[in-house]
Amino acid sequence: MDSGQMIAERLKALIEDRGTNNRAVALAAGMGPTGVRDIISRKTRSPTYANLLKIADVLGVDVQEITGGHREQPSIAIAGKVGASARVPVFDTYEKGDGPQVECPPGLSPHNIVAVEIEGDSMEPVYSAGDLLFYTRWSDGSVPSEAVGKRCVCECEEGLGWVKLVRQGRDHGTFDLHSFNDQTPTMYGVRLKWAAPIKLHWPAELARKV
Repeated sequence: MDSGQMIAERLKALIEDRGTNNRAVALAAGMGPTGVRDIISRKTRSPTYANLLKIADVLGVDVQEITGGHREQPSIAIAGKVGASARVPVFDTYEKGDGPQVECPPGLSPHNIVAVEIEGDSMEPVYSAGDLLFYTRWSDGSVPSEAVGKRCVCECEEGLGWVKLVRQGRDHGTFDLHSFNDQTPTMYGVRLKWAAPIKLHWPAELARKV
């Protein structure tokens, strides 16, 4: 029996033992409604360690009761792509934790962390195409004071993702987004849905997608 099948069978037994159901556990773990069902049915053949931790927490067990002592390599969801001058739509899987994954870099905890991939060369030489930026989203979808004056991943009201140096704007509730090179002009008076300081920059050649 491979590790995925063992995890599926243990997870199914734990859910039945607690008198709950796949959908309820998935939603409580912050996953999509079919997230747990997909693991049990083997549609998701290699569930991420981060998701297994969240499921274990919902079920009130140690994660090893699901994995059988087999520790999966932690991975982090790639939420989407962002640019500096390019207008890049964000596809946000932060709440679901599914979609593309990358192995968690050494020394970085996978808990409540998400990554975005740089698109294009408009942020050279600071960031290059394919590089990954890791950050933590605030659950209330705000722009915390800690984000002002720092390099951030952010989303504007139009649903476009950017990587910018965030500064307070002149008008209340607005921000000025500064670029990393002289070729891209500063964006003034932008209203943001959220902004999150970058915790780690991981060059493309070091990233291992799973």
